[in-house]
Amino acid sequence: MKLALITDAWRPQINGVVTTLSTVTERLRAFGHTVETVTPDQFRNWPCPTYPEIRLALGSRRALNARLDGFMPDAIHIATEGPLGLAARSYCLKRGLPFTTSFHTLFAEYVNVRTGVPLSWGYRFLAWFHNAGERAMAATPGLVEQLRQRGFDNPALWSRGVETDLFCPRERDQLPGHGPKLLYVGRVAIEKNIEAFLALDIPGTKYIVGDGPQRAELELKYPAAVFLGYRHGEDLARHISSADVFVFPSRTDTFGLVMLEALACGVPVAAFPVQGPRDVILSDKVGCLDEDLAKAVVTALALNRDDCRQYALGYTWDNCARLFESHLAPIARPIGVPAPATL
Repeated sequence: MKLALITDAWRPQINGVVTTLSTVTERLRAFGHTVETVTPDQFRNWPCPTYPEIRLALGSRRALNARLDGFMPDAIHIATEGPLGLAARSYCLKRGLPFTTSFHTLFAEYVNVRTGVPLSWGYRFLAWFHNAGERAMAATPGLVEQLRQRGFDNPALWSRGVETDLFCPRERDQLPGHGPKLLYVGRVAIEKNIEAFLALDIPGTKYIVGDGPQRAELELKYPAAVFLGYRHGEDLARHISSADVFVFPSRTDTFGLVMLEALACGVPVAAFPVQGPRDVILSDKVGCLDEDLAKAVVTALALNRDDCRQYALGYTWDNCARLFESHLAPIARPIGVPAPATL
């Protein structure tokens, strides 16, 4: 099968969306599929205001159309609702081609936090975008149900995986300082609610791995916290393994892949009892969810690290890729006959 995967989220961004899409792409290629990724770096692009890591491929429609016409895919998946996603959606609708989408980010909530735009407006746009496709893949049963309630006609479950060979228990020597060692990994931005973690009055040292637009503000406000910037690969896995508890303060994530990475390293999770954590932490043996985040941290400290590792082994990227593959919408046309071109 020839699959065109269109995404506005791609390297050099470092987040769960990029990890998921790039890993699933690798797995699909290993299964024997041809996957053409269409990403912002392949077009003229500009930094997103207030978030320069995100590149916006504005004005890419004509080039994208030519790219897809030349590739003649057997299936099209649109992963994001940005400029490339909108251009690909238009391409498919004008040619009468089926396509699938995926819902990775609580975009309406993020926009609401940053600008005050009502949630109802954001979800009206999102439902319009995704309902044009055959299926909108979402990471958890809770998110699937939420999307239905928000006007989505076609949500389908597409769970996640974790690289358990990379994220595994290691020597716990990467986080100097007094314990307990409490770690957050991810984007340093207001929607991640990191201040709820940094403001906790509990013993230990707080570590932040990652970067983003809120870092300078939080470093100034919380000088006792240790900001380590981005870490990658084995270096990241070593840092996670060195923690006593992984703290996930976000209230707006749809899944939180990094929680699985922490569990695979044997590190228990403390989080709020909200969407994302509720669908990942399904056992009180591997994490604690509580509106009192300090209480969640203290409870998580007593959990068994071996239980965390065994729990994470139940999530594989091969299963994730096979489920994604099963949700795709094949394009029915005679072999070698291109879709009709439109102006």
